[in-house]
Amino acid sequence: MQQSVLILATASYFIGAIPFGILFARWLTGKDPREHGSGNTGATNALRTGGKKVGVLTLIADVLKGVIPVTLALQLEFSQSQVLIVALAAFFGHIFPVYLKFKGGKGVATMFGVLLPWIPLTAVFTFAAWFILFKITRYVSLASIGAAFVLPFIAWFSHDSDAALIACLVVGGAVAMRHHDNVSRLIAGTESKT
Repeated sequence: MQQSVLILATASYFIGAIPFGILFARWLTGKDPREHGSGNTGATNALRTGGKKVGVLTLIADVLKGVIPVTLALQLEFSQSQVLIVALAAFFGHIFPVYLKFKGGKGVATMFGVLLPWIPLTAVFTFAAWFILFKITRYVSLASIGAAFVLPFIAWFSHDSDAALIACLVVGGAVAMRHHDNVSRLIAGTESKT
């Protein structure tokens, strides 16, 4: 079983590290998201760089890179702590991809991806918080920071396992920290909406 966890966690990292935003943008538009907008490789900047089709494809792929390995871990009946290892491997693969010198996305879509098959209620409530904040403010970044902040509290109120709660603390904290540039722009009033 330990060997299976190591194999799946390693595969999860390398799959999580695939920069779908760059791949789809280059394929469909010839542009590189790193050279436009915020310079980020995630779905939001892919949308701004390459349009709706690129953004949607990137969003789906970034969610699936979390959903697939965690679903597989659950199907293989890994323990909660082993699922945690696989989930974090996929998530950190996205934000620290070996293919891009460890400079990746901000992790929001992959955060939801690793949580959805594991603790679906927490994932849904956290997405609801993101959606409400986005509708009120029209800032993707502010909605993402808010969702990352409330995620551990939702997990705690949902009585998720200790391993799942740790996952929520870690990924929520990482997502919030990855938005430090956005916080500066929000304060300065220069942050892009939607």
